[in-house]
Amino acid sequence: MKYSLPLLLLLLFINCKPNPATPTGEVADKAMVVSARKEASQIGVEILKKGGNAFDVMVGTDLALAVAYPFAGNLGGGGFMVYRQSNGDVGALDYREKAPLAAHRDMYLDSTGNVIPGMSTVGATAVAVPGTLAGLFEVHEKFGTLPIEEIIAPVIELVEQGVEVTEKQANRLEYYREQIMEVNGDNTLFYTSCKAGDTLRYSALANTLKRIAKNGRDEFYNGETAKILAKFIQDKGGFVTEEDLASYEAQWRQPVIFTYKDLRIISMSPPSSGGVTMNQIFKMIEPYDIGKYDHNSPEAIQLLTEAFRRSYADRNFYLGDPDFVDIPLDVLLSGAYLKERMDTFSWDQATLSSEVSHGEVQIAESMETTHYSIVDGFGNAVSVTTTLNGAYGSKLYCDELGFFLNNEMDDFSSKPGVPNMFGLTGAEANSIAAEKRMLSSMTPTIVEKDGNLWLVVGTPGGSTIITAVAQTILNAYEFNQSMQDAVNAPRFHHQWLPDLIIFEPGGFSGDIKDRLKAKGYQINEDRTPVIGKVDAIRVLPDGRLEGGADPRGDDTAVGY
Repeated sequence: MKYSLPLLLLLLFINCKPNPATPTGEVADKAMVVSARKEASQIGVEILKKGGNAFDVMVGTDLALAVAYPFAGNLGGGGFMVYRQSNGDVGALDYREKAPLAAHRDMYLDSTGNVIPGMSTVGATAVAVPGTLAGLFEVHEKFGTLPIEEIIAPVIELVEQGVEVTEKQANRLEYYREQIMEVNGDNTLFYTSCKAGDTLRYSALANTLKRIAKNGRDEFYNGETAKILAKFIQDKGGFVTEEDLASYEAQWRQPVIFTYKDLRIISMSPPSSGGVTMNQIFKMIEPYDIGKYDHNSPEAIQLLTEAFRRSYADRNFYLGDPDFVDIPLDVLLSGAYLKERMDTFSWDQATLSSEVSHGEVQIAESMETTHYSIVDGFGNAVSVTTTLNGAYGSKLYCDELGFFLNNEMDDFSSKPGVPNMFGLTGAEANSIAAEKRMLSSMTPTIVEKDGNLWLVVGTPGGSTIITAVAQTILNAYEFNQSMQDAVNAPRFHHQWLPDLIIFEPGGFSGDIKDRLKAKGYQINEDRTPVIGKVDAIRVLPDGRLEGGADPRGDDTAVGY
């Protein structure tokens, strides 16, 4: 049998394509939830088994994380959600916290114009208007199928039976215990030290959730809970009022959508910087075919580092709340602009960050966020990242309501040019204004391959979120790793300034680092933390689901 040359080339191409990676993570036939705690993932799956969809599961899983993972799970914070319905429709919800009505540009400065230490980071003065409950009810109202009482019931049951403290959780609570005591005194629930195996119970939180289940969204923003919360914050010297709570609204956004080869990537738009920055990274590396290099080779690291450097330089200068700031997305995401950004890239030597504009700004946001990914049996997918900002937020715990409050005001630029608690030196676009949302790096993301749902992915990690999500997608796509292997793989990070590559401990050889140093790259030689805790789901060719739950935390994939 004879073949024409084009057909031979096509057959050769098909035969050369690697088979999809064999799954190494949890595999499920119908649906899956991957989150920071087993209890939250299990409640999500329970809701699915009752006939609920991914949006019902979002509500239950999010509230369960407030119980099982108070480090970042919350009622007193906010977040972002990206979704893809089974019919291919996509969208995004912004329920990021907002500055209170009393907020103004110089609210954290003293009479001489200097930043008042701690005022935007610890206690009631750091608290922004929470958005979590508004976001959950907005999602449920638009897409939910089960009654809200039925969704919240297993969460209340979890509160009442108590949550077993893991070793990692006990260590975190002990690490922050003194700070929590300083803010709340010794009458708070968290006065007693917790050890692994102990049970945490929040009777006040059960009562709060029962009122919310009965009265809905209005309970938190206009009802008894709103009155208790506003009085509590005001009595502690904070700015959030009943009026602030009553005026809060979650905001539907158009997600950032872009292609990379045969992938279509749907990610969060401003005031999250995640989608825009990741779009820039992927478009900068696309002409160089990173897949022809070995995974985490010096060449792959160098190429990504240079893309990270340039995109992060743009991130801090241009991005902010789109309701307050004009963001030139048409320029930032144009092919001509991104090609020009990489014109100075050379395989021979590092580009110095001092040679990459804009502005002398640094970013190193809080790592204390949490992410969860959901795919239901109907084919809907939800990717959610939520936060209190710092560990246990402002450390302010409302014993009467049973939850911690955020310190999200510190994600603004308290004073343009002066670093915040995480080293973030903000530009004018992220200055404080009443009812404004603060900039974020949270990057909940959904990826289609050949037009079909393929990945649901996201992570905590502050400024490292964007690079961790990008690397996980590339691990699965360019380096053909299973979902679990893509999540497990050691990660690195560069964020323009400081001009250092950060490597996760133990994941990269001395030879790799030496080869990069020889080209002029500066390596962070200090002790480095883990980079992110990615929770992701991959749709396998046969339609089954593989979960990737990050072993860096207590994260767990549960499916059925």
